[in-house]
Amino acid sequence: MKTPIAWKTILVFVLIAAVFLVLNLTSFDKEVKNFFYSLSSPVQKTFWQAGDKISDFFAGIFLAQDLKKETEVLRSQNLGLYNQIVSLKELEKENETLRDALNIGLAEEFKLILTQVLSKDISADSILINKGSKDGILESFPVVTSEKVLLGRIGQVYDNFSEVILITNKESSFDAKISEKDIFGVIKGKGRLGVDLTLLPKDAEVSTEDLVLTTALGGIFPDGILVGKVKEIKRSDIDPFQTAVIEPGFSWTYLEDLFIIIEF
Repeated sequence: MKTPIAWKTILVFVLIAAVFLVLNLTSFDKEVKNFFYSLSSPVQKTFWQAGDKISDFFAGIFLAQDLKKETEVLRSQNLGLYNQIVSLKELEKENETLRDALNIGLAEEFKLILTQVLSKDISADSILINKGSKDGILESFPVVTSEKVLLGRIGQVYDNFSEVILITNKESSFDAKISEKDIFGVIKGKGRLGVDLTLLPKDAEVSTEDLVLTTALGGIFPDGILVGKVKEIKRSDIDPFQTAVIEPGFSWTYLEDLFIIIEF
């Protein structure tokens, strides 16, 4: 059976190494040593170049591993800093919302819990917020914006989340009044962000741009919360009442931070 080429190569290197060892440990003449050195120099060069390449190869692997570890550490640190920045921005945003509430006296009038919108469902005129029964939230709690604009009331309550039924929801109905006028009516949601102020006396002087506020009648909402403004007035000769189309005071697009009124 023939010896594989690899083993032959190793054997040659071992023999060469043995010859050099003998030459270095014995007192051969310089001429003899020179002869063997000259003869083996090409092989030596190839051998050491191969060794250098192997050494460089492994050094490269170790360097790449070190760089990879350093990159992972830096990326982890960057993610940590990014999360800190995001947290600080969220905290700054919450503080700004709280300042707005304080500036208009909302926090002085009511006991509040700050909450954030998680999702919106325009087809159901409802939103989902990140506070629930574990936060002391109960059904029917009023929900307002930081500008003291009525959004709706708490519907279904879960452990960590709650549904908010908007004033535009078809199931929403409550007493309201025209600001600075002794005119009362009933707010009724029409769906799709539409809402009317109904049962207004036919002879009542209602004008576009009139502001509509909540009343304490029925105990659903506190008195004096902005609902919206009159956008259009509908009258009929045969109907004893008139109806005002209301433009809600909140913006569906920009609903983010809200307040739940837990005591009023």
